[in-house]
Amino acid sequence: MKVQFKALPSNSPSLFPEDIFSKIPENHPVRLVNEVVDKLDIGQLIKQYKGGGTTSFHPRMMIKVLFYAYLSNIYSCRKIERALQENIYFMWLSGHSTPDYRTINYFRGKRLKGHIQSLFAEVVRLLAELGYVSLKVQYIDGTKIESAAGRYTFVWKGSVEKNRAKLENKIQSVLWDIESQIRQDQSELGRDETPRPIKSDELRDRLSALNEKLKEAAKPTQKQLKKLQEEHLPRLEKYGKQLATLGERNSYSKTDEDATFMRLKDDHMQNGQLKPAYNTQISTEEQFITHYSIHQSAGDTTTLKDHLEGFEENYGSQSDVVVADAGYGSEENYEMLESKKIEGYVKYNYFHKEQKRAQKNNPFLLQNLYYNKEEDFYVCPMGQKMAFAGKGKRVSTNGYVSSVSYYQAGRCEGCPMRGQCHKAKGNRIIEVNHRLNELKARARDLLTSETGKYHRSKRPIEVEAVFGQMKSNNRFNRFSMKGLEKVDIEFALMCIGHNLRKWSKKLLKQLSPDQTTNLNTIIRLFYDQSWINCPYQPLAA
Repeated sequence: MKVQFKALPSNSPSLFPEDIFSKIPENHPVRLVNEVVDKLDIGQLIKQYKGGGTTSFHPRMMIKVLFYAYLSNIYSCRKIERALQENIYFMWLSGHSTPDYRTINYFRGKRLKGHIQSLFAEVVRLLAELGYVSLKVQYIDGTKIESAAGRYTFVWKGSVEKNRAKLENKIQSVLWDIESQIRQDQSELGRDETPRPIKSDELRDRLSALNEKLKEAAKPTQKQLKKLQEEHLPRLEKYGKQLATLGERNSYSKTDEDATFMRLKDDHMQNGQLKPAYNTQISTEEQFITHYSIHQSAGDTTTLKDHLEGFEENYGSQSDVVVADAGYGSEENYEMLESKKIEGYVKYNYFHKEQKRAQKNNPFLLQNLYYNKEEDFYVCPMGQKMAFAGKGKRVSTNGYVSSVSYYQAGRCEGCPMRGQCHKAKGNRIIEVNHRLNELKARARDLLTSETGKYHRSKRPIEVEAVFGQMKSNNRFNRFSMKGLEKVDIEFALMCIGHNLRKWSKKLLKQLSPDQTTNLNTIIRLFYDQSWINCPYQPLAA
């Protein structure tokens, strides 16, 4: 039989060209992006434009392109530029405008600085008005995302402090030798055997004074002065700048000074490796991202306060409920949640372990020792009284001071249970934080209640599912921009793209099958839900 093929459309121009935009499905997410961005307030962003010179691309169009690009998992400005020339969805959004990758990158990195948080919050408010989120509960968790910095360009605080101390000792020794040549009687120098820290400004002033005194000094002395001026002083200045950049951190990258080295889970065996990264925190509700924050500390414990304050700043009020895992359970965080009158379902270390029979039945553990609150003493498993022995303080990495109490047994010698009780020399001493124990007890009551069990079962399918979607499905494992401000912009765009993607899927589920091809029906649904405050008008055919 003769083989027949479908006829190819003619490549010659036609009298009535086909409208390629008619190929865009009327229920496509690109139309949702267009509608949402049209309703955002970008007045403050427009004020950045000074006028004069050549015309600029409209910021609303640029926002639409960036929102849809991150919704479509396109993060490269060069790929966005290509999509504007080849992809009909991008062509429709941009109105055939074709900004190049430099323009897109400048708008993303410069124009959106200081405005991206408000744009993100406006999108979330629209979701709240539609009833998708209530902003009354936050499921919080964090993940580390690698920086665009070089992986082997590290600066460690410990090494800098060690090298600076060695250099200061060497400088002090050289200065003493030079000054001893000026004063023949070394006893007048009063040399201090304990070297003190010396600043680069102080060293520069002393070198200047020595140069004035030793204009005709011997060659060895001049050589020492030259070495101090050209070698030691620049090194001392470099160490000072590095310590100022580090601040409270223990490391940073030379190619992205805002990035901190953190242990990331790399391969399928979850083997960790230190890489420059940022600690990203998100709050979710119904798998929508309602808030995000970027931190330079690797631990989650110190991030909760700033994260919740950012949420309150964005929306003008705080949520009633916060749910988080054991990484956030600390005395400072529990106190903060109580002060803000937030119902915190926040685990603490060993919450699950202490529920097990082996922990409950171990009489030697601190939490299982009998405590007499009236007379303030503990009783060991052998019935020996452990009296109060004093108080102490513990300071966290972010400066929070906790008060602890010490209790010591009277006589542990000859006790048949000593090997099981403790292995330290002398009598057993225990350290107790009574305030933390009270807070843990309240947290335990909340977590083991029916509401607590509900939130604990929901948290993994809330925030962890969002991170899985973001890092695994959308391949967002590494930032492409450097610096804390630009990383904040990039992550915000990623969160907005996730919310719009989720929104479009939720919206389609609300429509019956015969409605999914009618854009006017979709827009009418928007109006019915009162998120557009103007009369409904059907689109022209």
